[in-house]
Amino acid sequence: MKLLAIRFSAFGDVAMTVPVIHSVALRYPELEITVLSKPSMQPLFGSMPQNVCFRGVDLKQYKGIGGLWRLYRELKKEGFEAVADLHDVLRSKVLRTFFRLSGKRVSYIDKGRAEKKALVRAQNKQLKQLPTSFQRYEKVFSTLGYPVTPLFRSLYGEGKGDISLFEQVTGAPDATHWVGIAPFAAHRGKILPEEKVEELISRLTENPDYRIFLFGGGKEESRIMEKWAARYPRTLSLAGRLKLSGELALMSHLDVMISMDSANMHLASLTATPVVSVWGATHPFAGFMGWNQRADNAVQVELSCRPCSIFGNKPCLRGDFACLREIKVENVVKKVETIVSKL
Repeated sequence: MKLLAIRFSAFGDVAMTVPVIHSVALRYPELEITVLSKPSMQPLFGSMPQNVCFRGVDLKQYKGIGGLWRLYRELKKEGFEAVADLHDVLRSKVLRTFFRLSGKRVSYIDKGRAEKKALVRAQNKQLKQLPTSFQRYEKVFSTLGYPVTPLFRSLYGEGKGDISLFEQVTGAPDATHWVGIAPFAAHRGKILPEEKVEELISRLTENPDYRIFLFGGGKEESRIMEKWAARYPRTLSLAGRLKLSGELALMSHLDVMISMDSANMHLASLTATPVVSVWGATHPFAGFMGWNQRADNAVQVELSCRPCSIFGNKPCLRGDFACLREIKVENVVKKVETIVSKL
């Protein structure tokens, strides 16, 4: 049985498919799964069971209906008998329709758009925990006849990533506590103010047993992180210094990651590293908490306007981003100290 699983989009969304696809592959070894995504996502699937393969596709080469028809014809030759659409956007809808019309079994994700809209509306919010993305992905496979038993722990199983992938940049792990900070996200509604992040770094580096690693990219982000790294001891900016495989391996050796509601929260979760997650305009209720992360490690403030956005991309209703500005650095530090104290 050959199954095609489709998920394009951003790193965080694709990363959340990994525990589910990994678990399906382990439970159903007779199932041959091909993951269709962007080429840059390949490192996320490098440690999959042998019955999973990855196919990276540059969608710029398959524009419009004609391009997607050409992609379908290429995929059809591989003999897929079922399609799991884990994305449910126009491109994936077109592809799955081609397969369905050719008689193949097709299932697609229910993103819960109506209930998410009720969660973030300005008045009469329905504040309740919605199904997680993992549960929504699991349902897609269950509909195809493959109920999911969560079996995934980490990209590295019970171990950790290869030290050689990052040692030349960071040095080898030692007796100090390695703490990651991923201070940026795609949208302002998910980014802690710069002065808060600097205060956090300052507080953590007061402890000589802590080493701080800053995760992020982009020209402006890199400039800011380099500034912090130069200003505070035992602090290193990783911008542009490691490949994704190296960053993932390093994350597996961290004692804790501090992250916004962003891709790095999900990447660290895939390495079984505890994450102190910071939430502003968004909320864990929307279902995007990292894999196996504890809800009590989330840092957020209760405001009547929260959450106002699923992705953090909406204008602030108050205009002051109080959801982020009112977060107390002390609360983040305490959660880090609690996690480290249990090691």
